[in-house]
Amino acid sequence: MNPNADWEQRNADLWAAFNAAPDDWDEEEFRQRVGVLADELGPDHPVAAFERACAWDSTGHSDKAVPLYRRALELGIDGIPRRRSVIQMSSSLRNMGQPEESVRLLTVERERGSDELDDAVSATLALALTSVGREREAVSIAVGALAKHLPRYQRSMANYARLLVEPD
Repeated sequence: MNPNADWEQRNADLWAAFNAAPDDWDEEEFRQRVGVLADELGPDHPVAAFERACAWDSTGHSDKAVPLYRRALELGIDGIPRRRSVIQMSSSLRNMGQPEESVRLLTVERERGSDELDDAVSATLALALTSVGREREAVSIAVGALAKHLPRYQRSMANYARLLVEPD
């Protein structure tokens, strides 16, 4: 189900070129180039839908990206791309004025397995929580995520994060 190494490298190279200088790219040309790569995988490949979603999202079109993220998830995208789909779709939903759905998706995502994207899930959830008026919970999540990266004060910061949301 996963693309081969050659496809992965060509895709990574395209994204690296775009990310190095996004303002130098014509948005339509970039999306077309992503589309050509996605077409190689076929119309019902979850990674193809995901890459198209990322291209729309990265060029400022959340409204076109969200249905493609949903499609990638429906098609069974897995691993890190699955988690990225949830994070990126949730961020787009928040930006589109649907923060409640963003909070719901990310809350579920935090309960799934752990990986290198845990902090991205937490950061995106914290932003979504501020959009629904749950600022104390947002700060708690953000401080809790940050605490483990501090050279000192990890335990006290983790406790402060917990106390922000614990009942008196």
